[in-house]
This record gives sequence, structure tokens and C-alpha cells, in this order.
Amino acid sequence: MGMTMDDFFLMALAAGVGVSMVAGPLGCFVVWRRMSYFGATLSHSALLGVALGLLLGVNPMIGVVATCIVIAAAVFSMERDPRFAADTILGILAHGMLALGLVAIAFLDNVRVDLMGYLFGDILAVSTNDLIWIYGGGAACLLILGMIWRGLLSMSVHDELARVEGVPVSAMRLIFMLMIAFVIAIAMKIVGIMLIVSMLIIPPATARRFARTPEQMAFYAVIVGSLSVLGGLAASATIDTPAGPSIVVVAMVLFFATAMPGVARRQA
Repeated sequence: MGMTMDDFFLMALAAGVGVSMVAGPLGCFVVWRRMSYFGATLSHSALLGVALGLLLGVNPMIGVVATCIVIAAAVFSMERDPRFAADTILGILAHGMLALGLVAIAFLDNVRVDLMGYLFGDILAVSTNDLIWIYGGGAACLLILGMIWRGLLSMSVHDELARVEGVPVSAMRLIFMLMIAFVIAIAMKIVGIMLIVSMLIIPPATARRFARTPEQMAFYAVIVGSLSVLGGLAASATIDTPAGPSIVVVAMVLFFATAMPGVARRQA
């Protein structure tokens, strides 16, 4: 059964919108909590996960989730150590893990690794299996996010106050970090390891200008993300540009275009 170009486009669009639906709401907290550097650290670690998955003969997606979870837990414990400055440790891990991943891939003599696909996405190669991961895992993520939404919000406003209100701050931070790890694993096919963080940051940053409430911002972020995917894929199909980077370029254009008439409300 051969797939036509239209089928590839629709599969890619479904995958991109699926990722946007999870990355949008989660990305709002990344923006509010200024955690973009943390996202970059996890996404750069994903390449090591791919290499480990291939070395051990398991699905690279499982390798990525496992590696990201280990790194998230490591960052979580290091953040509590006064000897480490948070941004320094994230910077070291982000670049160190990416380098380690590239070194590990060099050991994969017998496996042909599509390095460009992993680094910058290969959305047109999305399979039905990928869609099941994206929508199944995405639904679970959104369900968990819905359950901890209030607590995460109060933590984003004021950590200490949330603690006084009885919010289990440490547990919530860890759950949130693990969810970002999962989104990075499912978004890898769409925009690639190097560009995933842009899907977590640019749509919420654009949505922030129009939203009056945090919930509105999350909803608008999904819309902006989906429009970016549609625009990027359309550009890729018509002028033959790489799909993953095109999606990010469209997201960036939307961000700056909405800033033009005079920046609206800064705060969600």
C-alpha cells in the first residue's frame, strides 16, 4: 500500500498538531518559570538517549525517555546543592550531553544513524506508531497537567507561598520536569533535538500577548503552535525547505508579527 504525498502531509500535520497540543500548555510553565535552559539541557541529552537505544537494541524513543528522566532527576538534585549555580550546571550538561551523544553515535558502526533527522526532525517520515505515541502519551500528559495545574500555577507565582498553602512543591517540580522529558521524546521526530525548545517557548510567548488568563494562554499557545506546523509544512511542500526548521521559522515570524502593532499586555 503506497502512500501519496498528501498522505505524508496529513500524517505530518497530525503529528505536528498533536505535539503542539501538549507543548503549548507545558511551554506556558517553561516561559513563566524561565526554564528554557532546562528544556535545552534535556533536548540536547536526547541524542545520547537515541545512541543508547540503538546500542542496546531498543526503540530509540525509550532510550530518549529514560535518558531525559535520568538527566531531569540529576538536575533536580543538583539544584538543591548550594555549590552549583543552576544556569552553569545546565549549560555544562546541555553541551556535555550533546557532545557525549555525538561520541556515542560514533560507536554505532553497524547502524546507519540519520543524524540530521534526529537533530532537525524528520516530520515527513512520521509513522502510525509515532502518532500513537504522540496522541496516547500526549493525552496522558495533558491529564496529569490538568490535575496539577492549580499547584503549578501557584508555584509559578511564588514558590514559598505555594509551600505554605500545602502544595507539594518538590514533587510537582519533578513531575513537571518528567513531563517535559516526555514531550521532548515525542517531539524529536517533528522538529528535531536542536529545535524542540522553540516549540515549547515561541507559541506560549506569542500567546501571552493576547491572553487574559493562564488558561487562555495555554489554549492560544496550542493554536499558534498548530498554525506554525501548518505554515512550516506548507512552505516545505511549496518551496522545498526542510520541514522542521520551517515550522520554527513560521513560529518566530508569528511571534514578531504579533509584536509589531505595539506590544499588548505583557502579563498573562
